[in-house]
Amino acid sequence: MPNELNNLKRKVQQYKEVLANTENYRLAWKEHLKSQIINMLEALAKEVELPARVEERSTMENMETIILSLGAVKSGMFHKIDQGLEMPVVKHNGSLVYQQLFNGKIIVFVQYPFIENYGEPRPPRTIAIYRPEELQEPFILRHFEEFISEITAWEDYDDDEPAKKIGFEMNLGGIKPA
Repeated sequence: MPNELNNLKRKVQQYKEVLANTENYRLAWKEHLKSQIINMLEALAKEVELPARVEERSTMENMETIILSLGAVKSGMFHKIDQGLEMPVVKHNGSLVYQQLFNGKIIVFVQYPFIENYGEPRPPRTIAIYRPEELQEPFILRHFEEFISEITAWEDYDDDEPAKKIGFEMNLGGIKPA
């Protein structure tokens, strides 16, 4: 029984360390990380002349969110309601999001552009999850670049990409069946 008790003690100690980490991560967010992310995103948007706004959402303590948003615009499409009456369709231009998780870590994801009432919005793409000490300025720059690449690809959507081969032709090394 002493061996099992030692294993249990190690697991309880690990649990206590994880709980302490959560408190430390939340404190780091409040003391410096939140303002660091906001300042970096604002500076990058200004430097590259990207019409974006940085928003902070804090409706729940320790679950705050920072959003670099490209806003919403008229899509150029209209619902024809009646003769001569049209209602514009709104396009949301996408966002780069930094959100605190329940454990104080930070998830970074891309919210893709979408057009209201036109298909289903594409699910967000998670870039990474970080402990506060891991989230340094070079990563924020990389996230910004990745965000721009993702929304550019969304905006430039077409079927010009070469088709990927699937099925038995791949297994035969490109040999066509008889």
